Amino acid sequence: MKVFVTGGAGYIGSVCTEELLNAGHQVTVYDNLTEGHRSAVDARAKFIFAKPEVEGDILNAVKSTKPDAIMHFAANALVGESMTNPKKYFHNNFVNALKLADAAVECGVKKFVFSSTCATYGSPEKVPMTEDLPQRPMNPYGESKLMFEKALIWYSQIYKLEFIAFRYFNAAGASEKFGEHHRIESHLIPNVLFVALGKKSQCEIFGTDYPTPDGTCIRDYIHIKDLAQAHMLGLQPGKTGFYNLGNGDGYSVREVISMCEQVTGKKIPAIEKPRRAGDPPRLVASAEKAIRELGWKPQFPKLKDIVETAWTWHKRNPDGYPD
Repeated sequence: MKVFVTGGAGYIGSVCTEELLNAGHQVTVYDNLTEGHRSAVDARAKFIFAKPEVEGDILNAVKSTKPDAIMHFAANALVGESMTNPKKYFHNNFVNALKLADAAVECGVKKFVFSSTCATYGSPEKVPMTEDLPQRPMNPYGESKLMFEKALIWYSQIYKLEFIAFRYFNAAGASEKFGEHHRIESHLIPNVLFVALGKKSQCEIFGTDYPTPDGTCIRDYIHIKDLAQAHMLGLQPGKTGFYNLGNGDGYSVREVISMCEQVTGKKIPAIEKPRRAGDPPRLVASAEKAIRELGWKPQFPKLKDIVETAWTWHKRNPDGYPD
């Protein structure tokens, strides 16, 4: 298939692009490089420098490519920033996404695969979390993603745009070539590994008084290559709807730090800080629907596998990507 990948220079998009190419698909990456890195784009892919704010830029890019499918990863994704600059999040994550959906309809694209988030649920009523839980986002980031989910439902009904939306939990790990390098790093595993690399003196634990076995937040982690595999399964004709992607196992902040110490062989100091506003005690996915309906089977379900691949990549690329 010809696949048009927005955000293909970013963390998740780069590995999905790599896996698509390995599977024999033709890939065009559309990215404005504000969050992504040019050297994170697989050399086998065609690259279009994105200017989504320019009228017609998204439509012209899709027209020139004539893709069979669109995978939409491009987004702003810092929860804290969304609380101080909601305009940025609604404009990029909803308005620009709507331009892309319009281009898909105009160009007759057969499939639209959307990178959504568990942040659409807010604080869950039950764990493990299933797709039928109420969606009550606690921040503009989650709200902006939910708004586009709702738009896709209507576009599917009225324009017959076949879509699939994946609600991620915590993407982590790396492929051999591509890994995690955010300009502002908010994710736990890389921040802990930065201490082992000597780039930071200590990591931080936000909240130690949660109703969990060791008092720290519990989160579900999913390997980046397993995410990519799910996206390719989502290209199957006739598959549509919403799917959680996670491993169904949760690990506390202290357990993640301990695993990073085990994998790296280094002591990793941590300082304890107060809770962050809006952090639920436990977020763990039920991915049974994706397993049952898409035939998805995670290859790297264990935290050790995830941390080992991340550590290998960070050791090889201690400063991340050069651009």
